[in-house]
Amino acid sequence: MELAQIRMFKTVADEGSIARAAELLHCVPSNITARLKSLEAELGVALFLREGRGLRISPAGQTFLIYASKMLALAAEAKRAVDPCAEPSGPLRIGAIESSATGRLPRLLGKFHQRFPAVALELTTGAWSQLLDDTLNHRLDGAIVAVDVERSQPRRTQMYREDLLLIASTSLGPIRDVADLQDKTVFMWPVGCPYRAALEHWLLRQGQALPIVSLASYGAIVGCVSAGAGVALVPKGVFDQYARGAGCAGYEFAELTAIDNLFYWHENAGVHPAREAFVAMLREEFA
Repeated sequence: MELAQIRMFKTVADEGSIARAAELLHCVPSNITARLKSLEAELGVALFLREGRGLRISPAGQTFLIYASKMLALAAEAKRAVDPCAEPSGPLRIGAIESSATGRLPRLLGKFHQRFPAVALELTTGAWSQLLDDTLNHRLDGAIVAVDVERSQPRRTQMYREDLLLIASTSLGPIRDVADLQDKTVFMWPVGCPYRAALEHWLLRQGQALPIVSLASYGAIVGCVSAGAGVALVPKGVFDQYARGAGCAGYEFAELTAIDNLFYWHENAGVHPAREAFVAMLREEFA
């Protein structure tokens, strides 16, 4: 089993096409086909199911893909490890929840690219649970989420505290206390969002039960609120980025405390200069 074979297998699995993989790997399709057949013979299983002129990954291939990703990540780590003082370069795959990606990271990403142009940074957004799973399975080099969880393999460090603001259209008048929310609709991210959980707990403590409409987009949430359709609880970074200029006012309540945003990475990922430079810039930005 060779790294070249494993890289070919993963590329075909990712692209779903031998022809496309050949283009990306700068080789002929027949070479990939032969190397995949050799790998399948060594493993004793079919990694792909041939369907006419196409193919799809087999159940055994799905299992092997997890280990292939880890082996390629370990090989990349080994190369970095022999030159730990090298200037950060190469791919850096970062995940972030939507509020961080839209409200906090845009300016930092521009600065990072200017300072480390040799790093090919890829930013992925998603639910915090998926981002942590991708980090644990080496599909991401690190992730920013707004939950503090205890797991066996990821390491974490606090990045910043996100203040929470209740936002409403200025056309609705001021929101002085929870009584002013009577008969209003709330627009929030779906269940599982830590900011939604903070709002639900606050409303419960206040004895309020308001209808909540789930929207998986801060752009949509701010749009509904600015149109006077209801209210929302958003991180201050999102308010500063979107809502302040959209005819919305922000209101702070002492009971809606700030939520920590943390950066997670795999404890066995080893030396990764690009990731470490990214974390250092995060700390510098939010110190």
